[in-house]
Amino acid sequence: MTTSQVSQARIENVATRRVKRRYAHNGAALLFLAPWLVGLLFLTLGPMLVSLYISFTDYSILAAPSWVGLDNYMTMFTSDKLFIQSLKVTFTYVAVSVPVKLIFALLVAMLLNKGIRGLGIYRTVYYIPTLLGGSVAIAMLWRKMLGGDGLLNGVLAMVGIKAPDWVANPKYALYSIVLLSVWQFGSSMIIFLAGLKQIPPEYDEASAVDGAGPLRRFFYITLPILSPVIFFNLVMQLITSFQSFTQAFVISNGSGGPVNSTLMYSLYLYKKGFSFFQMGYASAMAWVLVVLIGIFTLLVFRSSKLWVHYEDGGKS
Repeated sequence: MTTSQVSQARIENVATRRVKRRYAHNGAALLFLAPWLVGLLFLTLGPMLVSLYISFTDYSILAAPSWVGLDNYMTMFTSDKLFIQSLKVTFTYVAVSVPVKLIFALLVAMLLNKGIRGLGIYRTVYYIPTLLGGSVAIAMLWRKMLGGDGLLNGVLAMVGIKAPDWVANPKYALYSIVLLSVWQFGSSMIIFLAGLKQIPPEYDEASAVDGAGPLRRFFYITLPILSPVIFFNLVMQLITSFQSFTQAFVISNGSGGPVNSTLMYSLYLYKKGFSFFQMGYASAMAWVLVVLIGIFTLLVFRSSKLWVHYEDGGKS
């Protein structure tokens, strides 16, 4: 065997070993990813495809589904008044709760960013409502507090104010749920605080030297630099708010009352599926919700080109 042939054989052996190592690494990666892939296939994609099929059927759980085509969707948009009502309630809830929560979270984050002592304690205390606010127990407590003989009305009565039963009055019931949502501002506040910590103090100091007041520094320095964080919080809160269910279910005793004033979309979907056993109709509602969330999320992404700024001076 010539020297060139020996060299070629060595090169081929090295290449073969590299290929084997690469396949071994890929096999190890697939092994670690296997639980996630199995969960994605059987717990996410599989149920989604099944629900898509069921949305085109009349399915009562107790009997086999029968194909009805687009009937569920046609009924939904043409003759189901409660479906339209649930959309109105949900849109109102999202339009009010999301901006109020983000504004409140930003204000608290700016206060905590002033370098106060015990910052870790304050962050923990303000984050606790986010951990507890979605629970049934907190929703029940909230209902008791805002009831006709609850804590809030008791305090108002001490100063001579006669207040209504906030959760039983159609004018205020939905806003009691909005207030509970705003109370859960901790996660957005923590993210805002992290974003504020990344703003170089030199920017604020230089603008102050140039004579810019606090409001001008906030609107022309803080907000533009913080806009990517605002964008992230807005998208996350928008998606979460459209899926809100527990608070409306507990506060209204699962009815969406009074007078359907708290009939959130997810609550109506639940009632159709598990109270009236119209699982095909409920699945159709679920897919409409997916499309609605996708549309609004896309609108936010498209609008971000106008108001989200990045460090390189460009926009999204």
